[in-house]
Amino acid sequence: MSGADADLTGPKVWGSRLTIGALVVIVVVSLGVLALDRLFPPDFTRLAETSTAVLDRSDVPLRVFTTKGGLWRLRPDPDTVSSTYRDLLVDIEDKRFWFHPGVDPLALVRASLQVLTHGRVVSGGSTLTMQVVRLLEPRPRTLRSKLIEILRAIQLETRLSKRDILQIYLTLAPMGGNVEGVRAGSLAWFGKEPSALSDAEAALLVALPQNPTGLRPDRRVGAAEAARAKVLRRGAADGIVATGSLRTAMLTPVPTMRHAMPALAPHLAEQLAGTAPAGAAVRTTIDHDLQDGAERILAQALGSLPRPVNVAAIMADWQSGEVVARVGSGDYFDRRRSGAIDLTQAMRSPGSTLKPFIYGMAFDGLLAHPASLVRDAATRFDDYAPHNFDGGFNGDVTVRQALQMSLNLPAVVTLQRLGPLVFTERFKQAGLSLAFGDTDAAPGLPVALGGAGTTLQTLVTAYAALARGGEVDPLTTTPGAPHASSGILMGRAAADAVVDILSDMPPPGGFGARAGRIAFKTGTSYRFRDGWAVGFDQHHAIGVWMGRADGGTCAACVGVAAAQILFRLFDLLPPDPIERRKLEPVFAGPPPPALVRLDATNDPNGDRPRISFPIEGSRLLVDGDAGAALQSPVKLSALGGQRPYRWLVDGQPIESRSFAREALWRPEGEGFTTVTVVDAAGHSDRATVRILARRADPVEGATGIGALQQEP
Repeated sequence: MSGADADLTGPKVWGSRLTIGALVVIVVVSLGVLALDRLFPPDFTRLAETSTAVLDRSDVPLRVFTTKGGLWRLRPDPDTVSSTYRDLLVDIEDKRFWFHPGVDPLALVRASLQVLTHGRVVSGGSTLTMQVVRLLEPRPRTLRSKLIEILRAIQLETRLSKRDILQIYLTLAPMGGNVEGVRAGSLAWFGKEPSALSDAEAALLVALPQNPTGLRPDRRVGAAEAARAKVLRRGAADGIVATGSLRTAMLTPVPTMRHAMPALAPHLAEQLAGTAPAGAAVRTTIDHDLQDGAERILAQALGSLPRPVNVAAIMADWQSGEVVARVGSGDYFDRRRSGAIDLTQAMRSPGSTLKPFIYGMAFDGLLAHPASLVRDAATRFDDYAPHNFDGGFNGDVTVRQALQMSLNLPAVVTLQRLGPLVFTERFKQAGLSLAFGDTDAAPGLPVALGGAGTTLQTLVTAYAALARGGEVDPLTTTPGAPHASSGILMGRAAADAVVDILSDMPPPGGFGARAGRIAFKTGTSYRFRDGWAVGFDQHHAIGVWMGRADGGTCAACVGVAAAQILFRLFDLLPPDPIERRKLEPVFAGPPPPALVRLDATNDPNGDRPRISFPIEGSRLLVDGDAGAALQSPVKLSALGGQRPYRWLVDGQPIESRSFAREALWRPEGEGFTTVTVVDAAGHSDRATVRILARRADPVEGATGIGALQQEP
């Protein structure tokens, strides 16, 4: 190789080595930065601690809860925040936010020169990203802290998008006191979402984080006005605030007190928040405006009711099953009214509100007809002698008249024909159970007049099913919940016949113009403990309860008073009169001969149930070892009475086939046992027997499974 060639090759070799060296340095530095980023990631702990919010069907807050640290802090969606606010924020705090890598060198140089020139800080050099670092990891204002902020800002920019960084600022920016973030600040100072901020409101929320204590408008009105004016003038100069709007914004008074945070549907909100993760946004089917209106109406109703009387209400879309308003009490904070108890879920006597379902099920089984005559007169049913609310009687009336007048005797006669057990089992099978004080007691005729327990939610669900044609769709407060029928209370033809009757109910005084618009029924429980009114129009079902949480007597708690509240709640909705149902021919015309008159009898089948096996006082020999579970079943059978039967052993129900006269029971061991059968009319028979285990040396004279001997 010539010397000339060697001279040419040398620089190339050195250049290549330098390039490789530079690449190695870059790789090493990059790996080092990456390692540091992984070893010391940003701390997002503060961002994770946000307020739990229960939202309405349109994501409007119903109730907001403070964080564990006592802060109001809500995570906003930057895209829904007022564009004026976003533009003013960037204009005031960080003009090059959308372009710099987390640090703005020009801003830092400018701030440094201003300190040298004026001897004090004139404007900060921190970017919005650096401010986000301070919000995430608060530190003392030192040079070391500033250097950490710069590094952390660059770190955030490599991890997050600009939108994500902005969202952190909008969530954590201090807005005075225990309020943080633009959404909580907007709700606290203006009572509105940040999407609806005016120029003046947006400017104040931009200024507040600069000095959240010194600029609080409820404590430093003048300082807050001056800071807002500065933001507005800068915004006008930069074309963000229109010149014509500037004067109006400058003259707008700043708020001098904070608004209360949303606290609608407190009972439902507490229930949902209690099962949701901290900081969750829980969406519901509730309509904010209807909930607010319903709470106002019930609060006003309390003004004329003495303590401790309270009221509760549920409003639902009966076509979808979605609850649009649920008020657990008229005043959540009134301890004397037990306001913190959710009375929509309290088990109470329903009074006469079950009568439409008694008639509907009787229509469904062709046991009654709307035009059937029934005598409203003093009648004794064994040891039960019901009377009407007013103490009088009306003689012969049609079933239609009896339901509209809410007469008691005709309802009891109809339930006797239907059978109390049939009625309550139909409710149970449809997922609408009725409660009885004695769990071992069979349902009897008093069920017709409220002799069972139920809740307001159950009643509204049942009336929604009536409006739907008899099909039960459980109410829900969860958006998008699957709608699956839980059962059938009665067929559509029977349901339409009941709705036709209830549509002609006379409205309460003062609401005559609403006649025919709403199908409804009232009820008053025994000794005026509960007043009820439940009804529906073409789309919504509403129920109202009034009474005392402790179950005491309340002279004002009558169905007509509850109906007044019911109709006021319907006035919150657009007029939507219920459509007249086209009745099936069987109910549109006169009743068939067998249903012209409904008569009361002491026993519809002419006899009472009688246990035919086992025999009273007998001994039953059952295969198995003494002291252990016995292996063979015992067949129970009965005659007479009105089926279906309900079998109980020592007070506990056992499974049996509907309308079968027999049931199988497997004894658990030796000893004396009482077997009881209850028919659909509530009549019963019982037999006490002794169970013995069959051994290798069987008792003399006993043969076969479940063999018996007469007890001496």
